Amino acid sequence: MSKFENVTVVKEANIYDGGKVTSRTILFVDGTKKTLGIMMPGEYTFDTKEAEIMEMMSGELDIKLPNEQWRTLKTPESFNVPANSSFDLKIKTVTDYCCSYIK
Repeated sequence: MSKFENVTVVKEANIYDGGKVTSRTILFVDGTKKTLGIMMPGEYTFDTKEAEIMEMMSGELDIKLPNEQWRTLKTPESFNVPANSSFDLKIKTVTDYCCSYIK
C-alpha cells in the first residue's frame, strides 16, 4: 500500500536520539495506529509496549531481535517485534520506515 486514506495525523513528531530518529503517528478510523519515520545512520535500542511490524520503505540496517543473532535487512524487508521487549538496530543508510502496532 503506497498511501493511506481517511486518517488523522498527529501534528507533533516523535523525536528520539537527538533527532536522529523521527516519526509521525497516523490514526485510522478503526482504531489502529501506525508511525511513519526516518532513521539516520547510527546505533539505537528501542523498547516496545505493543507488538510491532516494521516495514522498510528504503535503507539498510542490521537488527538484533530478542533471543536472535544480528542480521542484515535491506529494502523492502520487514520484521516483527514482540510486545514488551527491546531490540537493537545499526542503521547503515538513511532508512524510511512504517511501523504498524498490533493489539
